[in-house]
Amino acid sequence: MACAALAVPVALLSPKWLIAPAVLVVAALGVLWYQRRRLRTFVAKNLCSTDFENSRIQYSLTGLPIPTMLIADGRVLWYNTIFREEVLNGTDAVTRPIDRLFPELDLAVCSRPHGQDLTVGNKRFTAYAGAAKGSRGANIVYLVDDTVYKQTLEEYTASRPACLIIVIDSYDELFDDMKDSEQAKELEAINSLLEAYIAKSTGFLRKISNSRYIAVVEERDIHWMLQERFEILDQVRALHPGGFTTLSIGVGHGGKTLQECHQMARESIDIALGRGGDQAAVKTVDGFEFYGGISHGVEKRSHVRSRIIANALCDLIKKSDSVIIMGHRMSDLDAIGSAIGVLRICKICGVPAVIAVNSDATLAGPLLKTFIDTGEGHNFIPPDQTLDVITPRTLLIVVDTYQKRLLESQKIYEKCKRVVVIDHHRMAVGHIDNPLLLYHEPYASSASELVCELLQFLPKEDNITALEAQALLAGIMLDTRSFALHVGVRTFEAAAWLRSRGAQTADTKLLFNTSKEEYEARAHIVESAYIYKGCAIALSEELDAGMNVVLPMAANDLLTINGVDASFVAVAKNGGVNISARSMGALNVQVILEPLGGGGHLMMAGAQLHDCTLQDAETRIREQIDIYRAAQAAQQDAAR
Repeated sequence: MACAALAVPVALLSPKWLIAPAVLVVAALGVLWYQRRRLRTFVAKNLCSTDFENSRIQYSLTGLPIPTMLIADGRVLWYNTIFREEVLNGTDAVTRPIDRLFPELDLAVCSRPHGQDLTVGNKRFTAYAGAAKGSRGANIVYLVDDTVYKQTLEEYTASRPACLIIVIDSYDELFDDMKDSEQAKELEAINSLLEAYIAKSTGFLRKISNSRYIAVVEERDIHWMLQERFEILDQVRALHPGGFTTLSIGVGHGGKTLQECHQMARESIDIALGRGGDQAAVKTVDGFEFYGGISHGVEKRSHVRSRIIANALCDLIKKSDSVIIMGHRMSDLDAIGSAIGVLRICKICGVPAVIAVNSDATLAGPLLKTFIDTGEGHNFIPPDQTLDVITPRTLLIVVDTYQKRLLESQKIYEKCKRVVVIDHHRMAVGHIDNPLLLYHEPYASSASELVCELLQFLPKEDNITALEAQALLAGIMLDTRSFALHVGVRTFEAAAWLRSRGAQTADTKLLFNTSKEEYEARAHIVESAYIYKGCAIALSEELDAGMNVVLPMAANDLLTINGVDASFVAVAKNGGVNISARSMGALNVQVILEPLGGGGHLMMAGAQLHDCTLQDAETRIREQIDIYRAAQAAQQDAAR
């Protein structure tokens, strides 16, 4: 310390006097390092040579044809010659800490039957460890050089085939009004982008119809496609400022055969199109993942499919001895309204039918009361009462949902072998499998609109009454927020037809009235909301029984605030949290709530979180908003 204190003023007054001492210090450090290395070499030579002295461990292990070392107290004590040559590349490491020599080595993992993968330089080993007998606390580690096998396995896995099915969304609607030259120019731009995209892979692309392509690539290519989140979606969407042209992609990979991957891709493209298109659906043996899905989609204007569905539905009904109509849990005006419309179709076909609904857990109480007061209450029965009348020829018609977990009664669905689905929500994982007839139109405003179109192709005699027309109009008004959002030409056509059948808009509006208590609860939720990244988030403790209608109403009210693109209302319920989400179209609330187990469509979605607190639900909602906004920003940057 005294020398160091003396060196400071000397350095300040005459720095040249420190040159000699500095040289001596450096020389001393060099000698120390050299002597330390000589000592390690000397120790290694004596411990790791063929002169066994009295060491039984050294004697028994030195001749092994695989690299072997002895570890004690976290340091290398001994290794055989092949270890020094193949693992240490001729250097010595006796007494060195094992965590500095092999940072990844874990003796606990090495002690397991499958050992531990270990990479040293360009070589790949599997390390096995065991306690050394006769040496307290020492462990013997064996390294098996399986570089060739592991590289072969990796190449085999990376070269496994994968299948992509690519579809131009709404091809007929987009290209029907174009001139031939415009069509050729548009398709040429799409073809060039797809060819350039697949050219980056090791696979090939083939066009199999006007709007459909198939590509076969390798697993290594799927990895970079997933990392880039299928940037081809953004490239095609960027062809036009308004996202005029979009793609849907179905991906199947991880199957045992190419045929299995192709089947996965077919299932993926079906669900991608069912969710509204403009996205990639990836199916593996573990389930689905989705990328994209931010555009509104294009309304289909052709009524041909509606007529075909109407005829097929009537044929199925006439071949049944009874029909059960069912919506989703906590049924709303759209579910009940569309069910009432389907009930009328059954009456036209002359087949007995009932609507299974839990009148104690519904958001359409005023509508049910209106029908009960007019003597139509016998058409609505509790779900449990229908189980005894189900026969092999009973037909179940599910409206306003495609999800098995959201059905009014799982027991009815499981008991009925013949099922028809009419729904407008975007398809999600867990949908009803293999229905006899599927009328799924994610571009429609509501299930009531779809049913209304079916009714228009049936005979005018005995068609819907004024009260039934009012029920269908209520369903359309609910899901479009009184024709403000998610409406198309066919929505107004359906409303006009209902009006011609006697629906009164003023009477329909009365079905949306609430009590003073519900209005106060709704106002309290709106007042407590805050805005986060353009989204209004409101939290509420558990509400009184019968207040369920407050949730979607509060979410709708929050959308009227300037700067709010979407709203999320979370309310505690039976130890969990119910979430209602609404959007003006700038955000896809279905995509945001799907990771939380929810579903719906672009502008309206919901989720039920079990065993969850309000604070946890809030955190999870914000996390999903962060992810969505980040992806949205990345897509906008790519479009520029």
